[in-house]
Amino acid sequence: MSFLVGKNLTGGYGGPDILKGCDIEVDKGEVVVIVGPNGAGKSTAMRAFLGMLQMTGGSITLGGTDIMQLTPQQRVRLGIGFVPQTHNVFTGMTVEENLEMGAYIRDDDISGTLEEIYELFPILKQKRLQAAGELSGGQRQQVAVGRAMMTRPSVLMLDEPTAGVSPIVMDELFDRILEVKAKGVAVLMVEQNARQALEIADKGYVLVMGENRFTGTGQELLADADVRKSFLGG
Repeated sequence: MSFLVGKNLTGGYGGPDILKGCDIEVDKGEVVVIVGPNGAGKSTAMRAFLGMLQMTGGSITLGGTDIMQLTPQQRVRLGIGFVPQTHNVFTGMTVEENLEMGAYIRDDDISGTLEEIYELFPILKQKRLQAAGELSGGQRQQVAVGRAMMTRPSVLMLDEPTAGVSPIVMDELFDRILEVKAKGVAVLMVEQNARQALEIADKGYVLVMGENRFTGTGQELLADADVRKSFLGG
């Protein structure tokens, strides 16, 4: 069984259900990508895992433990890290202060983890005393990912991590995400750049109207003619 498992996820924001029985799971040391058209429920599925949704059905387990009744804060303490698409850095604080804020749930020595983040993102060490608001979009994303990693998560969830960045920066971010995976972290990612994301994915889910339309390895989905025609531009 995978480490983070959502079965028959059903729910929304108080109105009609946006998720309609979809299944999504990710194991440690895997990159799993959720793709699909706008309004498919991709980010909503991620919020379900974080506990920010009104669920009307389904189950969510983390390491075999039912976490459906836990608050978002409790889920973070159990090992779920989350990087939202926007407003994901404190622009008036330095890079290092942002990273230190990520360790708010810890009461131990964080210096070792801080050095690990600087090894993962060398540019952040160079700019550690610079205000995050002065960084480029790609560098801000590295700060956001690094801050989430300061909690030493077992699962890292990323909502559109490459939104608004150049192709070169996107490739660099994906390289860093693969390094996070190599540390044994389960990585669950929502991406609009579907083709590029599936190229690094161990597994992918194509959601349409809150339901699973296609599921397979990244390479299987890239090779599927229906997926290519409908979601990858041919």
